[in-house]
Amino acid sequence: MTTAREAFEAKKLAQKYGIIGKVAARYREAGYDVKVENTSPDAPYHFTASKKGEKLLVKVYGRSGEVPASEVEALASAGQAKKVLVLYGAGPKVSSALLEKAKELGVSIRRVRI
Repeated sequence: MTTAREAFEAKKLAQKYGIIGKVAARYREAGYDVKVENTSPDAPYHFTASKKGEKLLVKVYGRSGEVPASEVEALASAGQAKKVLVLYGAGPKVSSALLEKAKELGVSIRRVRI
């Protein structure tokens, strides 16, 4: 359950940053401290989320079609934290080869439909 303050901050994130903000708002409502770093599509990650000593580097991918392997590779080389590739909506498709590569590189793949 979120507090009124967390809900307010989540709503501000969604309004300010679009789909990246909507995903960041989900993490904020889950109790993470969220800091949006870069909203460029070419950035290795879009925001950081931390909670109880755990740090996540999150990249939001929202384009339709097959997700390129370069997205996973860029996120894997981003830094020293857990990496999460969030697929926004039903458009992005993931092949079994990409799933294996992500597992090998230590990148978690999650899907968010809002």
